[in-house]
Amino acid sequence: MTDQPDQPDQLHVVNPATEETVATVPAATAADVDAAVVRATRAQTRWAALAPGDRARLLRRFAVTVDEHLEELARLEVREAGHTVGNARWEAGNVRDLLDYAAGGVERLTGRQIPVPGGLDVTLLEPLGVVGVIAPWNFPLPIAAWGTAPALAAGNAVLLKPAETTPLTALRLAELALAAGLPEGLFQVLPGHGPVAGTALVEHPGVAKIVFTGSTAVGTQVSAKASALLKPVTLELGGKSPNIVFADADLDTAAATAPMSFLDNSGQDCCARTRILVQRTVYDRFLELLAPAIEAVRVGDPADETTDMGPLISRTQLNRVRSYVAPDATGIRGKAPEGPGFWFPPTVLTDVDPHARVAVEEVFGPVAVVLPFEGEADAVRLANDTPYGLSGSIWTRDIGRALRVSGAVRAGNLSVNSHSSVRYWTPFGGFKQSGVGRELGPDALAAFTETKNVFISTEGPAQ
Repeated sequence: MTDQPDQPDQLHVVNPATEETVATVPAATAADVDAAVVRATRAQTRWAALAPGDRARLLRRFAVTVDEHLEELARLEVREAGHTVGNARWEAGNVRDLLDYAAGGVERLTGRQIPVPGGLDVTLLEPLGVVGVIAPWNFPLPIAAWGTAPALAAGNAVLLKPAETTPLTALRLAELALAAGLPEGLFQVLPGHGPVAGTALVEHPGVAKIVFTGSTAVGTQVSAKASALLKPVTLELGGKSPNIVFADADLDTAAATAPMSFLDNSGQDCCARTRILVQRTVYDRFLELLAPAIEAVRVGDPADETTDMGPLISRTQLNRVRSYVAPDATGIRGKAPEGPGFWFPPTVLTDVDPHARVAVEEVFGPVAVVLPFEGEADAVRLANDTPYGLSGSIWTRDIGRALRVSGAVRAGNLSVNSHSSVRYWTPFGGFKQSGVGRELGPDALAAFTETKNVFISTEGPAQ
């Protein structure tokens, strides 16, 4: 979100698998953001005044409408983001499920009654007003919903700024919201450039909160700009997550599942397990099992039902990923298509210094390193030797070890004998430079409210 005054007035959406332009979209200006805030403020007042049951019914209707257009949304995600069609269907379904889940919380957004002398004291959870959601390009549909659904359920209006490269699914989602009966102006999408529309959203005094998902570097700028207005933020930022494999683990399963723990979405995932930490006594055996699993990953047309991994999002991202892998690097490589498209093969690097750039920085591509460790303490040390703390996996048959290591690893989302990081029922967020605040789960709605305390005196008038 640095100053870049000469921004194009249109966004060109490119299919990452073909490099063909599939759409051009007008880019929102600061004036567009200002006008949207005015509309949203009016709509939010009416929305918050609705009975909770009525808001819940409209959100459920929105969920049903999304479900009716699930395949359309999925295919749109394939075209603009290069996601495999199977992943894209899951993402559209996640939007539907999250709207349903948030709707269920509308009538349960309760305050407290606090015992005090001389009267009754209650707390009320009231909406913030207008919430700005800045969504990334790596998961355009679901992450947009992570902020939007609970914010709407809590009685707020939402202004969503999608990433420059992936505005199409967000725009369609806004159309479906209107078709479902949500008030006009309540949920608006503002496609635009981060330095223009994004900055205007963050700095606008009429926007009460910002939800941002993206890089740690940009998240730091968002936080600084918002703090100037004492504006609360939720930040979901970068990651360099470990996949810790102990000698007592089911090595066959750990090796078979390791590829998609960092190759899902072509590695463009903050939760990607890109540091595979393997106990030294089974290091060689693990690599023997991992090699055929990597080589079996099918990279190709994301619209093909049999494809495991698609392209990277852009030429810029492809060049970035290439910069991390030397041509003579030691490791395991899969195959990727040649010709048009932003393709990079699945890559696992071995014999890597734990402090090498590829081992400590977020590559955001299909590249992982395998590092040996000696014992439990060494595994925890390596896992925590990063400024990030978003996610990670622990593979062991020892439940005591699983609990000890889970307690010692500094990350917000850990899985034991699994790589699952995201469920809409459970909190999601990071430690350290991976973010601030939590999304999803039972407490998500409360993050879009302010607590008001009301004391009612029960003492009669003085005689």
